[in-house]
Amino acid sequence: MNTSGQGRVAGRIALVTGGAMGLGKADCERLASEGATVIVTDREAELAHKVADNIGGDAMALDVTDEQQWKDVMTAVKERHGGLDILVNNAGNVIFENIEDCSLDHFKLHLDIHVNGTFLGCKYALPLMKHRHKENGGGGSAIVNMASTAALMGYPMIPAYTAAKGAISSMTRSIAMHCQDEGYGIRCNALAPGGIETPMVREISGRGGEELMDIPSGPLPQDGLGDPRDVAGAVLFLASDDARFLNGLTIPVDNGLDARPHH
Repeated sequence: MNTSGQGRVAGRIALVTGGAMGLGKADCERLASEGATVIVTDREAELAHKVADNIGGDAMALDVTDEQQWKDVMTAVKERHGGLDILVNNAGNVIFENIEDCSLDHFKLHLDIHVNGTFLGCKYALPLMKHRHKENGGGGSAIVNMASTAALMGYPMIPAYTAAKGAISSMTRSIAMHCQDEGYGIRCNALAPGGIETPMVREISGRGGEELMDIPSGPLPQDGLGDPRDVAGAVLFLASDDARFLNGLTIPVDNGLDARPHH
């Protein structure tokens, strides 16, 4: 944790969903290292508190599909911290099934967690985030939603996941323009990670129970997996004043996967 009071998001209040492990945990750690007070939320409350204790942050139990829980969390954030500067809608799931095998219940589950969860997060965070720049200065508040390169490409085994991530990208643009039109001082962008070595990717790649691979430093090879810190660095950038002129974007974080021609 940054103890000097200095950093790219020093003094900011940040909330990360799905913050107990994987990408969310890395986001929490990186934001805290740059001076933010981070509220770690997750359905796994015990794990969320462990992450929060390690970074000197706060923790709250949150099922992102539950509207009342979102209301309760935002009430607690207001009472404990006075407002919110950064929201990272990271919580997610994936079930590998093609369109013929995917049940309607599984399809709805993806939409509920990714789309409804992101919608509810943005909806109930806005009152705590708007006009914070008038109190604190700087480039304003920032929402970072988690889309995926899967929404930009034709993966046959995840139609529900790709639909949900595509919706997040579209919704991000709408929210960005609304906040800009209203003069709230809130930017809203999305990231589209490619293959990142997380517990979820480990499970779906058939390596359940194995230790996570150590992703080396330095340039990564074509088709190499990324480290959660690669996404966390992009989250930090979008959350900071360095990105004040970026709004309504979906930015791939994928080592060139989306840019590479596929034959």
